[in-house]
Amino acid sequence: MTNPGRDEKMMRRALELARLAALEGEVPVGAVVARGDEIIAEGRNRREARKNALCHAEIEAIDAACRALHGWRLWECDLYVTLEPCPMCTGAILNARIARVVFGAGDPKAGSCGSIVNLFDLPYNHHPQLVSGVLREECSEVLTEFFQRLRDKRAVKKPQQPPAEGRAE
Repeated sequence: MTNPGRDEKMMRRALELARLAALEGEVPVGAVVARGDEIIAEGRNRREARKNALCHAEIEAIDAACRALHGWRLWECDLYVTLEPCPMCTGAILNARIARVVFGAGDPKAGSCGSIVNLFDLPYNHHPQLVSGVLREECSEVLTEFFQRLRDKRAVKKPQQPPAEGRAE
């Protein structure tokens, strides 16, 4: 069941987690698992810190929710994430039986909830409800700012080319 007020509140918390990830040098993605109005678990991207491709925000939040609820079936829970889930995270969502997935920004490079493919449309035995575009602009802005800062840092670090020998300056 869609609840715009709750969706926005939960997405704001996911955005806080995304901003924290950015401060840690991670791609800013945050995720929240909620049951009704209660946050059960949270996660943020930590691939760089943990040197592990599996450390996506959604995976971290799903793992923490399973531990908090003492079970792998999260059928009463919703997942809020600032960026459209990738194939790996979409698979974890299906396996955890999450009821709803709410995301902010689409991901044209790896999005598996509609941007490239919608894995929830395939004939799996579970089909979560999908809500996209909640706080889209804010979620996109966090990502855009992060990657702009990264490009700016790389530009500053590039060493200046010494003048070629024999060339007049």
